[in-house]
Amino acid sequence: MDEVRLYNSTAERETYENMAALYAIVMSLEHLERAFARDSVSANEYTAECNKLLLQHKSVSQMIGDEDLNTFFVKYKLNCPAANRRLEVGIPSTIEHGNSSGTSRNNAKYVAKTVQDFITIMDALSMDMRSVDKLHPLLSDLLQSINAATFLPSDFKWKTSFRDWLIALNKMKASDELENDQVRQLLFEVEQAYSDFRNILDSNE
Repeated sequence: MDEVRLYNSTAERETYENMAALYAIVMSLEHLERAFARDSVSANEYTAECNKLLLQHKSVSQMIGDEDLNTFFVKYKLNCPAANRRLEVGIPSTIEHGNSSGTSRNNAKYVAKTVQDFITIMDALSMDMRSVDKLHPLLSDLLQSINAATFLPSDFKWKTSFRDWLIALNKMKASDELENDQVRQLLFEVEQAYSDFRNILDSNE
């Protein structure tokens, strides 16, 4: 029987290997999301593993090129709704929705961390930092700190705003940059959120 070759060149071989890696990442992420939903893994374990898989997805996606995620799911008949949602959002569920395991005794730590994260991203935007690969981790850190600060109301409106910004950034390439209007709008929202954060903090003293 003749050997069936899936590729005819080194480039084609690399493409197949990258597609196989992407498939493995999707399946791992689906299992992780389901395990977290069943409370089979802790929030910290979930967050660390999810961040690793999302980072791996970014790296593999850059090597694959223009392969659309939805096209990939359809092409290979993947029924992984939880993984699809997580890849679309681009951040762990614990950051998107917050982790309710925090306690009031940690508030002092998270106040300091949140203030630091606010100042860091405001300084970055003021200095005209606009590339996706620079802003995404700063905004992700800020949202994670806000979610961890239990003294903030659950409906603190800037949680949704920053989550939407993260989703928008995740749909862009790492090398893409925000337009001038986007930078101004994001800076405006961060400054408004910081003002509201300080007002709530002052009212709790």
